[in-house]
This record gives sequence, structure tokens and C-alpha cells, in this order.
Amino acid sequence: MNPASPTTDARPILFFDSGIGGLSVLRPARELLPNAPFVYAADSAGFPYGTRSDAEIAARVPALLGRLTERYHPRLIVIACNTASTIALAAVRAALDLPIVGTVPAIKPAAEISKTRVIGVLGTRATVRQAYVDDLTAKFAADCTVLRHGSAELVTLAEAKLRGEAGTPAQYRAVLDGLLGQPGGERIDIVVNACTHFPLVAEELAQAADRPLRFIDGGPGIARRIAYLTQGQQWPQSPPPGIAVFTGPADNAARLAPALGRFGLTELQTL
Repeated sequence: MNPASPTTDARPILFFDSGIGGLSVLRPARELLPNAPFVYAADSAGFPYGTRSDAEIAARVPALLGRLTERYHPRLIVIACNTASTIALAAVRAALDLPIVGTVPAIKPAAEISKTRVIGVLGTRATVRQAYVDDLTAKFAADCTVLRHGSAELVTLAEAKLRGEAGTPAQYRAVLDGLLGQPGGERIDIVVNACTHFPLVAEELAQAADRPLRFIDGGPGIARRIAYLTQGQQWPQSPPPGIAVFTGPADNAARLAPALGRFGLTELQTL
């Protein structure tokens, strides 16, 4: 893909995640910017990030985004992965000379609406252990109790759902028990989905809960940020088909093709 001429700017917005979780961020962005070209990159060869070391992610993400930038010439990159953002965002911004939008846990809006002042943060183990979560809590939720739980299984359940493989209510209850079963967990009224995979199974989580809970994520806010950073830019009158590019074997991409098509990603490629 070559850079477009100034009169027909077809440079895409590039979304990046370890898997398909970033689709939960792509969806509100497509609604807000219907004429924008999109490339969605999934590091399926490195999936899942939540079980990798910080050092692995810090080295892998900037290198991959450098290769993707050379191939697709994006106008803006969205790191649609909480784990990658909390670990590698600064390094990516230092390496690439274009706007980079990260994804962080939606602790600020959760604190603004919580009635009980007890907030749950559901993410990967790599995300919930980050000092960045401590900083967000201190800055925006100092008067709240913030409980965390890291789950690799929920990432797997979200990926399986997109392949048409339904998880069981018991599996979702087990994940929630890791959060709600902590001391003080019975007072949680807001759960922050601090992994972009998790909004894809928010309905299943809500149904598995033993009481009404509100689940929130940063997707809509990220979409608004993208729109702000690209305001005044040109978009194609008829955007090209969305591209989904995978770093791993093509068979996984093929199994996800029907779901990807529902998000406007109809062309599959490998990196």
C-alpha cells in the first residue's frame, strides 16, 4: 500500500492488538468515522500478551509496529491493547513519527459513576500488575477501593466466541469469582474491562454475575480521540475494504473471517 496523493488521502488508521480484542475499539471508531480506511493488525504469533514478560512485550511491539508502518503507511496508530499500551506505549511513540493512541483502563469514568466507591478492574495479569494502574487509581479514584483480577482464560473465551465457539456460563462465573470473591468484592458496582478482548464478552459476563453490575471500557473514548486527532483531514469518498493482517498462521485468520467481516475487515493478509 503506497501513500495516497494529497487530493485523495487513503492513508489508513492502523489498529494493533495481540489478538482480536481490539475489534471492540475498532467498532466505535468505524461508527464515528465511516469513511476512514482501516487496517487491523493482530500479533497472533505472539498471542497472548498477558502471559508474556514485560521485557518481551517492550521489545516486540515497537518492532512489529515499525514493520506495519513501512507496509501500510498509516496516518495514525491505535495500540488497541491494554497490556501493550501500559508496557510499550512510550517506546512506540519514541520510535515512530506519527500520532499514537494508547489504551488504558477506564478507571477515571468508573470512579465518576460508582455509587459504592468500590471498583473492579478486570484485565490480563500483565495489565493489572502495572504501576500505571496504581497511578490511575491515585489520580482519579483516590476515594475508591479498586480491586483487580487478571484472567488469561477470559481472553481465550473472547477469541473463541469470535470463532463461533460459545463458552459456558460456569466459565464466566469462575472469572468473575476471582474479582467479586475478594474481600470487599461484594460492594463492587462497576467493573472496568481493562482488556480490549473483554467488551466482546461483556454480555456473557453480565449474565454470569450474581447481581446487576455495570461494565465499562475505553472504546468510545478512544474513538473520540481518533476523531479529534484527525479532524480536518481528508477521507476517501468510498473507503477501500478493511484489511486484517495476522503475524501467525493463516488458518486462524480463516476461522475468524466471518467475524472480521462483520467489523468491515474483508481482506485477510499475513505479515
